[in-house]
Amino acid sequence: MSEVFDDENYDDGFDEDKLSKRFNVDLWKKLFVYASRYPRDLKWLAATAFTTALCEVTYPLLTKGVIDSVQASMKLGVPSDLLFWGFGYLFCTVVLALSVGIFIWRAGSIRTSVAHDIRRDGFENLQRLSFSYFDYRPVGWLMARMTSDCERLSNILAWGFLDLVWGSTMMLGIAIAMFVMDWKLALLVFSILPFLAWISSKFQRSILKSAREVRATNSRITGSFNEGIVGVLTSKSFVREKENQREFSQLTGSMYRSSVNNLTLAAIYLPIVVTLASLATGLALAVGGMDTFAGIIPVSTLIAFMAYTRHFFDPIETLGHWFAEMQMAQASAERILSLIDAEPDIKDSQSVLKAMESRPPQNDLNAVWANDGGEVDIRSVELRGVSFAYDPKKPVLRSVNLQAKKGEVVAVVGPTGGGKSTLVNIICRFYEPVSGQVLIDGVDYKNRSLLWLQSNVGIVLQNAHVFAGSIMENIRYGKLEATDDEVMEAASLAGADEFIRGMPNGYLSDAGESGGFLSAGQKQLISFARAILSDPQILVMDEATSSVDTETEQTIQKGLQRVLDGRIAFIIAHRLSTIRNATRIIVIDQGVIKEEGSHEQLMSERGHYFDLYRQQSLQESSRDLL
Repeated sequence: MSEVFDDENYDDGFDEDKLSKRFNVDLWKKLFVYASRYPRDLKWLAATAFTTALCEVTYPLLTKGVIDSVQASMKLGVPSDLLFWGFGYLFCTVVLALSVGIFIWRAGSIRTSVAHDIRRDGFENLQRLSFSYFDYRPVGWLMARMTSDCERLSNILAWGFLDLVWGSTMMLGIAIAMFVMDWKLALLVFSILPFLAWISSKFQRSILKSAREVRATNSRITGSFNEGIVGVLTSKSFVREKENQREFSQLTGSMYRSSVNNLTLAAIYLPIVVTLASLATGLALAVGGMDTFAGIIPVSTLIAFMAYTRHFFDPIETLGHWFAEMQMAQASAERILSLIDAEPDIKDSQSVLKAMESRPPQNDLNAVWANDGGEVDIRSVELRGVSFAYDPKKPVLRSVNLQAKKGEVVAVVGPTGGGKSTLVNIICRFYEPVSGQVLIDGVDYKNRSLLWLQSNVGIVLQNAHVFAGSIMENIRYGKLEATDDEVMEAASLAGADEFIRGMPNGYLSDAGESGGFLSAGQKQLISFARAILSDPQILVMDEATSSVDTETEQTIQKGLQRVLDGRIAFIIAHRLSTIRNATRIIVIDQGVIKEEGSHEQLMSERGHYFDLYRQQSLQESSRDLL
């Protein structure tokens, strides 16, 4: 259950040390682009936040006016203007209530929209990324990006923006009012601000560091949950429950310590802000009280000043809270943007993109993406000096030369780890060769679009994946516009029709989550039917019959004779007896083609293939005797 991927030390293109020392403005500019897509909501949000702040700034002035009116009435014996000031209070209260209601509505709208857009862009980019991106990133890492990290960011972008406008407006309005009433007293209150700025800078690095630890641990916990659910059968089979619990407890313990540390820092920072605010209020009360006693300023001014002093630090406390939140959110933002901005290792070249842009829109995808126009008719696939390595120090393929023509079936055999699957992954352009070329009809496949190539390739993998939904929908995945009759014909060719019709609802039966209602062999048959339905020019089968019984395999072999006619096929075979009729068999070991020829030729040479075939035949004979 332990994670292979180290989320804490993984480099997504950000300088961790540099980021921990400062607030990353550029990062937030990129994120604010998501909120700026909704200018109308932002304008409403800014207007209501401004109005709310203005109303709150007005209240102390109204209080001052009431006190001055009452004092004037008592001294001069004239009627007070309490009715006027009462209407002023009522008007501000109504406007404030409307503003608060509108900004809650608009902030919620932006938060939901931003979360939707971030998740959409993240998922959209996941579909574009190459297989290599997923080799070292577990499911938990990706899920955490699109769930908790996204939620945190959408909250900060909506409510944080609201409080920033509200707080800035309120602080500016209060500052102006305080300077107008008594500039000396205002300077005394504002003398606290440099200390507040210094403390904030000291807390920033620590809060951000602890926030990163929380987000990293959260990713590993999500991954652990996923592994625990997916691997529950294996865990129970090997009685690993206690060990899994111990490992999970270590992760949750780490999460607990990181979270407590982060919350402790926030809990220390915010009270400091409150203490400084109280200190400023105390100074204003002490100095202002003496000035009032000396007759320098009236009582109404002191009362208004005290209210302003307290309210001036309200936005600072709120923004201080968001400051702590933004440290957490910045840790999330780094990871989400690393996912959204990730570039696929394999993508269309600039020349291919320009050629595609210059072509007029057509309904025929094959004609659009072929770069040479007309219907697609792939005649040959050739590998010239192809080498590949996942790790530069450990090459998987070494200068492989191979050619397959239309109508040929090339079987690939060899020991585990010899490079069989990597070879067909290179042909499908899931990975690109480190050196050498893959030519389709004499043209390097890098000079054609990915969509063109992969829409003309059908694949049946060793571990077939079946989606939640009906069996009909799963097979139609190979050709979305296929009719029901076409789906059933493909299933019949694959040998899946019989078991499907035997299910309670036939083709409309639910396959279950990840095909949980089907056996491994049934999932393989559906995967095979899906590939047949796509009607590919190139068919790749990676040990596709390893999960089916001998009788079903014979049914598939009969269907294959019709399916492979007029196509180029590459078959990685587990059971060597099933590839005797292949046009050509290649034996690959340690990334090198050791032998090549028909079944009869290779058996007569009595080499690697002969040894593999004889060993497997003996094993099958032994099983039959038992």
